[in-house]
Amino acid sequence: MRAPHILVVDDEADIRSTIQDILTDEGYEVTTAANAEQARVAVSERTPQLVLLDIWMPDTDGISLLREWQQDHLVPCPVVILSGHGTVDTAVEATRLGAADFVEKPVSLNKLLRTVEQFLRGARPADPAGQHGTMLPPLFAAPLRSRRIRELRERAERLAPHAMPVMVVGERGSGREALAGFIHQSSPHRDGPFIRAPGATLIAESAAQLLLGTGSEPGFLERAAGGTLYLSSLEDLSDAAQSLLAGVLETGRYARVGESTQQALAARLITSLCPCTLADPAAAGVRPELVERLGALRIDVPSLREHAEDIPELLGYTAEALADREQLPFRRFSFAAQNRLRNYPWPGNLRELHGLVRRVLAAGGDEEVSLAEVEAELRPPRDGQEPLVKQDLLALPLREAREHFERAYLTEQLGLCGGKVSLLAKRVGMERTHLYRKLRSLGIDYRGMLGED
Repeated sequence: MRAPHILVVDDEADIRSTIQDILTDEGYEVTTAANAEQARVAVSERTPQLVLLDIWMPDTDGISLLREWQQDHLVPCPVVILSGHGTVDTAVEATRLGAADFVEKPVSLNKLLRTVEQFLRGARPADPAGQHGTMLPPLFAAPLRSRRIRELRERAERLAPHAMPVMVVGERGSGREALAGFIHQSSPHRDGPFIRAPGATLIAESAAQLLLGTGSEPGFLERAAGGTLYLSSLEDLSDAAQSLLAGVLETGRYARVGESTQQALAARLITSLCPCTLADPAAAGVRPELVERLGALRIDVPSLREHAEDIPELLGYTAEALADREQLPFRRFSFAAQNRLRNYPWPGNLRELHGLVRRVLAAGGDEEVSLAEVEAELRPPRDGQEPLVKQDLLALPLREAREHFERAYLTEQLGLCGGKVSLLAKRVGMERTHLYRKLRSLGIDYRGMLGED
């Protein structure tokens, strides 16, 4: 079988030569081009299976060439952008035009080889919500630079080849489903189905029918055969669903409701849950043995506030994607607006950011989004208190400043724990009785929060 053919387009001779030598040693066929005109000729002579395309070139830049190829349908293969520092805006534009991935300059050869292998075996950045027509998850499409996200992607790629269950641990809205889809797309079973099963849908009355299927309809487990079943939010599963799932994991087999014929479990399971639940599963109503079985492999998704340095890129990418897909007017976020959002705690994580950008674009206005517009769109603080980041604590006496901080800190943490004080105690490292007294002294209505949840 003929080796895969790769086209490398870069105006720097040293980079072209180095990449060609490395990829040739790996067994690929490599053609190089020093500019857009040479790239056009190379494509007309032989269609590549992968293109590595530099952005900055002397005649026609890489973005313009990519747009040309997309409009004329000349390159039906993944195009990976070679992007240097300071090219975030153009990288976002390349994503909007269909670029598959980015390799930052100076080129890391390990990263380059992983990327080439990934795309030549047919894997693409996952769109786990693709059935709903939403945009590509920004964790895996936007050119993010934080160490936390780089490590997240690398760990996901290491876990992908295994057949064992994977547990995705992270706050709601942080990108757990996007990560599950990325692992599926990077796995040997990427050509199989990726089935989503929200935990909240598996209520006691219908858990068996939905999971196992009935005489006429396959269930989630059967529909995911040969691929991946993503069970989101384990803490939302009913006791009946947990019992059924534990039985299937114990035996590796199941039967449709009302039937006796057993079939083997042929789907990989990826599940998600909140960090508070993992700290004390029983307190959250989740069977500890189920967590143990489903957590054979574990990967943690950082909250958005843990990689706040990525927020400017996320804002730009999300605005571009929404403008393109939903025909909203494109607007750029001012530096002051970006700085404010970098310091916002983002209790709703990426989901909240996506909603904020959509509202700002839909509202219309000047080309640049102002700080005042952003302030008006941020989530109202609980109990009429200002967000911690807006408090001028240095102007307050020490005792009052400490109370402001503790109230804001514990209120946010309690919200992330779903209003459950037992989980909050684990999260913040306090003895539960002392924590109850602290909440009451600060006037935090933990009962009301739990009731609303």
